[in-house]
Amino acid sequence: MIIIRPIQLSDYDSLHRIAIESGHGFTSLPVNEELLQKRISHAQESFNKTVTKPGDEGYLFVMEDTETNTVVGTSGIEAAVGLDDAFYHYHLGKVVHNSRELGIYNTVETLSLCNDYTGASEICTLFLGESHRKNNNGRFLSRFRFMFMAEHSERFSDTVIAEMRGVSDESGRSPFWDWLEEHFFSMDFPTADYLTGIGKKVFIAELMPKHPIYVSLLSKDAQQVINKVHSQTVPALRLLEAEGFARRGYVDIFDGGPTVEAHKDSIRTIQNSQKHQVIIGDVTGEERYFVCNTKVADFRATQADVSVRETANQVVISQEVAEALLVTEGDWVRIVAS
Repeated sequence: MIIIRPIQLSDYDSLHRIAIESGHGFTSLPVNEELLQKRISHAQESFNKTVTKPGDEGYLFVMEDTETNTVVGTSGIEAAVGLDDAFYHYHLGKVVHNSRELGIYNTVETLSLCNDYTGASEICTLFLGESHRKNNNGRFLSRFRFMFMAEHSERFSDTVIAEMRGVSDESGRSPFWDWLEEHFFSMDFPTADYLTGIGKKVFIAELMPKHPIYVSLLSKDAQQVINKVHSQTVPALRLLEAEGFARRGYVDIFDGGPTVEAHKDSIRTIQNSQKHQVIIGDVTGEERYFVCNTKVADFRATQADVSVRETANQVVISQEVAEALLVTEGDWVRIVAS
């Protein structure tokens, strides 16, 4: 069975392997033992913390194949970004150059450095091992986060964002960063990306251009990748768009990839998920659902065939599923059609 649960200290080796497999551009998981250990410890503190409003909590989950006791993926939520370290984006804007006397009217796109998403909740750190990219696992690993947010709404902000990986090649070269490196920095994209991942962001404020950049002045290669996603990220973007996320003109400062956003209460999985009381028994007339318990530190989620009794607000699940979810008869679970 495939389950999702909060990360544990014993998952370090698995997380380190995932950090290596994820490759360049996966800023939230740097291949750095100290930072990965801190990420796990911070997640455990967050899951065990009593929260009335979003703060610096970071929730990191793992997907586990219980048949082999192997961690096959990870997924996370940051409760409120930018409260401790500045959270940077470029905002795509426009400047009009107009001369009535000369009959000239030109609209020019600009990139302005900003911190507009400070305080927003961020879904992040999504990675699934190639061996388990099947059976709807990818959708499950993304969407379960919205079920957790629906159940524990007080822990998250009204605005939810996701930074989508921008265009880079197999060696980590980013056309967007190449232009910035040439004119403002003296370090390659993987190095800048890594430094950001380990929390060393001061260089951004020190070296990034303070005034808006005219997009037309960038190299042609750089212009072409602004607001574009990495080929491997297209499915993740489509999934979020189906949930109601949209682009609002914000892009990553390193690779130019888009950031998408949604209001928490308008996210489709949050809107459509429902709570039902558990009955343990034989599942008949089953339909596939994502199912999670209502806990925090002992959170569990899985995909399962269940029988829903809408009028009684009940759901029938098997004993095996109940044990996986750490629930007993009479407990409550949250479900949504897969």
